[in-house]
Amino acid sequence: MVSTYFGCSKRKFIDSGMKATPLAIPEVQLIEPKVFGDSRGYFYESFNQGAFNEATGTRHQFVQDNHSRSTKGVLRGLHYQIQQPQGKLVRVVRGVVLDVAVDLRRSSPTFGKWVSEELSEDNHRQLWVPPGFGHGFVVLSDVAEFLYKTTDYYAPAHERCVAWNDPALAIDWKLQQPPTLSAKDAQGALLLDAELFP
Repeated sequence: MVSTYFGCSKRKFIDSGMKATPLAIPEVQLIEPKVFGDSRGYFYESFNQGAFNEATGTRHQFVQDNHSRSTKGVLRGLHYQIQQPQGKLVRVVRGVVLDVAVDLRRSSPTFGKWVSEELSEDNHRQLWVPPGFGHGFVVLSDVAEFLYKTTDYYAPAHERCVAWNDPALAIDWKLQQPPTLSAKDAQGALLLDAELFP
């Protein structure tokens, strides 16, 4: 007898139609799930380990989920863990953010370069940010709820922060006014002085 759920035959994983597109820094990938919508609303598979691995060509496993809520103009980042480095799969379920990833690997041909994508509750996009990158986002809507999965556990002793406004990075945050920062993020190190990846 074939087991079923939601009217479908059980398989190792369902082909979710997930699309992964490499950005200007190829290791960072834009993830676009297939959304099924009609007059009632919509449904999409927000994560499927098998489909994610197949679409991105990676073999990462996720161990922790996080959820943050922020108001307009809040900027969080640029965060990373120098040991137990975390890959992050990020998305927005309410509002709009500009999400930024910076290559902090000294041996990389794209060291010190950054990419950004707008993530929102309407476009359902996700960003895959691999280990070795700094990550941050700024809220463009009145409020935003931001979800992300990580490939390693949060380790406060190893957490580091590069300054969001480092002129060497020259990130365009699309800000209309100065952002709201935590005390920790306001003290972020310049790239030149930061503890970075080999």
